[in-house]
Amino acid sequence: MPLIFLMLLFIALPMTEFAILYRLATDGIGFFATIALVLLTGVLGAALAKQQGLQTLTRIRGEMAGGKMPGDALFDGALILVAGAVLITPGVLTDAFGFCLLIPPLRAGVKRALKAWAAHNVKVTTAFSGGPGGPTMGQPRGGFPGGRGEIPRGGGRDEIIDAEVIETRVERD
Repeated sequence: MPLIFLMLLFIALPMTEFAILYRLATDGIGFFATIALVLLTGVLGAALAKQQGLQTLTRIRGEMAGGKMPGDALFDGALILVAGAVLITPGVLTDAFGFCLLIPPLRAGVKRALKAWAAHNVKVTTAFSGGPGGPTMGQPRGGFPGGRGEIPRGGGRDEIIDAEVIETRVERD
């Protein structure tokens, strides 16, 4: 599955983008208008990504100053970074995808979909070193004495987080 995805990403997508730009230049709006469109979307996309990135950075700083973990704001920042990267790439499809990521309601939908995928396909376990009974490995949160998720007293308090991606395959008819 990952090999097919990479082939599509690095071979099929650029070929499709080139075909669309060629059709726009020859049968559509013309060569110079196509070049202007590519340059305009790159500059406009970079400016929008910069503006939204700075707003998100301010939000992250505000949440951290308030003592909160800025999880959603960090996720927004990552999606804005992806949007900026695809917007400076010449092409109509990548520009459409990038602009969609810069529209907050659409970005929220992508964020929900990615979170649902991760909740279904990523397994997170934690382990604490040290403690009264020696190392506690592979215990889910709340698996310590008392079941309240507290860190064992004594010894080290280093937390180790291990994540594993579970590949899913979709059978198509």
